[in-house]
Amino acid sequence: MKKIYPCLFLSLTSLLFCYGCKSQESLPADNAQPSAPISLTVWGGEEDEALLEEIFTSFQSHYADQATFQITYQPQSESSCKDALLENLEGGADVFAFADDQVAALAAAGALDPIENQETIRDANLSASVEAASVDGTLYAYPLTADNGYFLYYNKAYFSENDIQSLNRMVEIAAEKERLVTMDWTSAWYVYAFFGNTGLRVGLNEDGLTNYCTWNSTDGAIRGVDVARAMMEIAKSPGFASRTDTDFLSGVQDGTVIAGVSGVWNSVAIENAWGNDMGAAKLPTYTCNHQQVQMASFSGCKLIGVNAYSPHKEWAEKLAEWISSESNQTLRFQKRGQGPSNIQAANSPAVQTSPAITALLAQSEFSQLQRVGGKFWDPVTAFATSMAEQNPSGASLQEQLDRMVEGITAR
Repeated sequence: MKKIYPCLFLSLTSLLFCYGCKSQESLPADNAQPSAPISLTVWGGEEDEALLEEIFTSFQSHYADQATFQITYQPQSESSCKDALLENLEGGADVFAFADDQVAALAAAGALDPIENQETIRDANLSASVEAASVDGTLYAYPLTADNGYFLYYNKAYFSENDIQSLNRMVEIAAEKERLVTMDWTSAWYVYAFFGNTGLRVGLNEDGLTNYCTWNSTDGAIRGVDVARAMMEIAKSPGFASRTDTDFLSGVQDGTVIAGVSGVWNSVAIENAWGNDMGAAKLPTYTCNHQQVQMASFSGCKLIGVNAYSPHKEWAEKLAEWISSESNQTLRFQKRGQGPSNIQAANSPAVQTSPAITALLAQSEFSQLQRVGGKFWDPVTAFATSMAEQNPSGASLQEQLDRMVEGITAR
């Protein structure tokens, strides 16, 4: 019997050892850091590159004990993100920034899945931004900003508070000073400003794809030709120029531009150029058919989406949530002047006292969510470009308005 005990002890020891090996082998592989880095591609505005690179660095540091990452930034305009993504969904970005008017089309195309933690995101963000990121009450993207609109920037050295009430007066002053007031008439987004508060209408039909439009109306207190003539009257002044947003900012920096229509994304650069002379206000009125018409604006939000076809979807979701977090929305405001959708970030004293955000809020009374179909943009650009160039074709204004509306409402 004495000889049996050592054998039994060895047998038990061997069994325990083998069981320990089996237990180690059965541990989930997910707990181990992958040998190859997680590859993620992010699309964002060209002007956001430096900010996003800083956010990527903090994301990688935060998750360093769980994975290594290879995050690639690629510039892509938020306004055309949908079209670029739908050309090749499986080869598109894992994470992307886009304007809220594209969310329904992206969801319908299967590019976006419903957000997993809906209630958490809803509770953290302003209700308007949550609505903008939703389709039929379901959240499909992460709210990023609540400031996707435009208003007036002006140099206080040239304009008084009374001057900035009228665009026509501002253009007169700029001509006297041999300077410029600018607005981008190659962008239908901005051109809406002239039609939005006239009683002339544009919007989506019930199919969610095609548009209705009455901008060529020949009836009412303000007709389509009245708006066209008013635009041409402004454009003929040497104190006005139709300039892209990039050219507007260049003019601010070199001193040739003393006022213009833009958004919060340029606030930091304009303040750097004008210092204490930087002013921001709601859009002015303009003279139309002997009336003063308050200029309107499109409004909306920027969102962060996650590609439903991403091979690393869970990590893409974590990155999207990180980019749109309270701390990084605060950083975005500090670096880029963009208004947060996150409630806590939006309620900070710095945001509440920002001249650009204050101007945006003042303009919000005269704004409308951008909800137009894809056929809206090119016809409006063609019409407004003709007005900016003083109708070089010589075609009647009504004919050009009819052609624009025909294009906007095409099926």
